[in-house]
Amino acid sequence: MSELIYLSATEARALFAKRALSPVELLEALIERTEQVEPKVNAFTERLFDEALAAAAQAEARYLGKGPAPRPLEGIPVAAKEKHAIAGRSLTEGSLISEGGVAAENAPVIDRVLDAGGIIHARTTTPEFSISPFTHTPMWGITRNPWNPDYTPGGSSGGSAAALAAGTALLATASDIGGSTRIPAAFTGIVGFKAPYGRIPGTPPLSMDFYRGDGPLARTVDDTILFANTLIGPDPRDHTSLRPRIALPTEYEPAAGMRVALCVRLGDYDVKPDVERNTRAAADALAQAGVVVEEIELPWTRAEIGRATGKHFGTIFGALVQDVVGDRRDLVAPYTAAFLGWAAKAADRGGFLEGLRIETRMQRELAEAMSGFDALLCPTAAIPALPAGDDLIGEFEVDGHRFARFSDATLTTPFNINNRCPVLAVPSGHGDNGVPTGVQIVGHTYDDATVFRLGKELERVRPWAYTESHRPAL
Repeated sequence: MSELIYLSATEARALFAKRALSPVELLEALIERTEQVEPKVNAFTERLFDEALAAAAQAEARYLGKGPAPRPLEGIPVAAKEKHAIAGRSLTEGSLISEGGVAAENAPVIDRVLDAGGIIHARTTTPEFSISPFTHTPMWGITRNPWNPDYTPGGSSGGSAAALAAGTALLATASDIGGSTRIPAAFTGIVGFKAPYGRIPGTPPLSMDFYRGDGPLARTVDDTILFANTLIGPDPRDHTSLRPRIALPTEYEPAAGMRVALCVRLGDYDVKPDVERNTRAAADALAQAGVVVEEIELPWTRAEIGRATGKHFGTIFGALVQDVVGDRRDLVAPYTAAFLGWAAKAADRGGFLEGLRIETRMQRELAEAMSGFDALLCPTAAIPALPAGDDLIGEFEVDGHRFARFSDATLTTPFNINNRCPVLAVPSGHGDNGVPTGVQIVGHTYDDATVFRLGKELERVRPWAYTESHRPAL
């Protein structure tokens, strides 16, 4: 079982095609693993095992030549973030306010998974309304990091990332409005892709928010490419989704001769020494592979980033959550109530236009800094992990580092502001506490292929595969 549960999706597809492995056999291994580790991890909100086993049997028949040809994700178990609606299933986003809610139709990413033959065998936890970089709710309890249960797997796609790290899924859906794909990827040692705005269709009305996007989580770059190619393409429910549909290459030239800008602090972020060490090690590995790496600085400050995101979230995301919550704040988590108070105040001070001015300036500053480079490399978070179960309202301390707010502990929101830039989040090593760390590979606007080319190179020269000797001790 230990070898099956950490197969990559591309490996599993190849074994299915050779009839060396059955989709049913693989899913049964994941179900057995779930029974073993879920009490410790708590990544799943709902298990769909009976339906999944039936779908796995149908996928097996396709590989045996009985029926239509296998599709791109045929027989691959996929864990779906609970906020990605499945028609007829619960849709609560972890909030007691929405208890009993049922989805009327599938989210676009769910349709893409099912149409490609993927098997949704479980749904995954999020923080309430997906508003934080940690994952716990009054409804579902605490989701823990498989590498160290004292820490969170991140958020908001924390359950999806934890499932991949724990070996209970091969692929998982995610979303990102402030780092919700990339932060969990960093904290659990997996790969996440924040596609440029419009590349992957979303669900209205937040699909109109250019900070936000849905996307893939996986354990390898190849699996991320496979999954992204499944999700990419226009959908009539999302007018921002891009035409024509592109297909990411699956093969890439070596990265030697490419030019990468290294920026450790993105201005004035307080990056912990072990994170900086691993970030520089990733840059050094690329340099040894022939990539030209030059360190740069950016003129950004956490204060101005906070002002911009405050105006943005206060006007759009915060207003949407407030519309759902209404006068029932007594039912929401303390961090949700704090978010709503912060968002309302931020929106009132200067308005949306002030935020747009800051965003426009930051977009130009990034474009100018990246001029002459193929991509930018920076940490994903300032620390290896955040504690599990804490609401992190106001100032907090992690491993001797003090932060004024939880957004100061992550380096992701600048690239929601610059959301036409693709960002591939990949592992960079482990922190002093044993929890993984990660880096972001940031591309020029809509230049998706470049971040995957560099991600493939980094995976080759500094492997992070979930081998027998490199897995959580669950």
